[in-house]
Amino acid sequence: MEFINPLAEAYSKKYSSVLDDLLSDNEQITLASHDHATMHSGQVQGKFLEMISRMITPLRILEIGTFTGFSAICLSKGLRENGLLHTIELRKEDADFAAGYIQRAGVANRIKLHIGNALDIIPSLTEKWDLVFIDADKVNYIEYYELTLPFLNVGGWILADNVLFHGQVLEEAVKGKNAKAMQAFNEHVAADTKVEQVMLTIRDGLMLIRKL
Repeated sequence: MEFINPLAEAYSKKYSSVLDDLLSDNEQITLASHDHATMHSGQVQGKFLEMISRMITPLRILEIGTFTGFSAICLSKGLRENGLLHTIELRKEDADFAAGYIQRAGVANRIKLHIGNALDIIPSLTEKWDLVFIDADKVNYIEYYELTLPFLNVGGWILADNVLFHGQVLEEAVKGKNAKAMQAFNEHVAADTKVEQVMLTIRDGLMLIRKL
């Protein structure tokens, strides 16, 4: 289902700040060679992540789902002095690729990359988060949310990606494991009185959640 007008997408990209050379290189290689290239954040969402981070100026960020490192580098640009971003990637091949770009970006001292299952790693992290970015396997979104929310500072933020899931959540009857999982997540957050949220129609849908 094509639910975002491609002309509008191209227009927004045209009038959004361009990526730096390293991020542009990361994007081009990912799109050209990765079997799951559609998971890449892209220019508009990347700049949005960077600007949100710069507005919040977080001390601690958690990213669930590193992929090729693009979004981690974008988010790291807003870290305050002595800030640290923890990012978790299940697949070693993607983690190794991301590590190379993190090193080249000069932010290896500000990004700690974990390889493994996020459900196991998150409970081992003794941090209080200012910003959490969830962009991993859809069936565990609710669990990721519930694992991180108690350790999110009051007034802290969660960004959840793919909340429109290719437009499949807009169907009268939501079908497919991932679409059903995202629909359940959206309903779960909407019913949670501990937060307030707004759903944004950027790329595949982003939900911006604030802890009260």
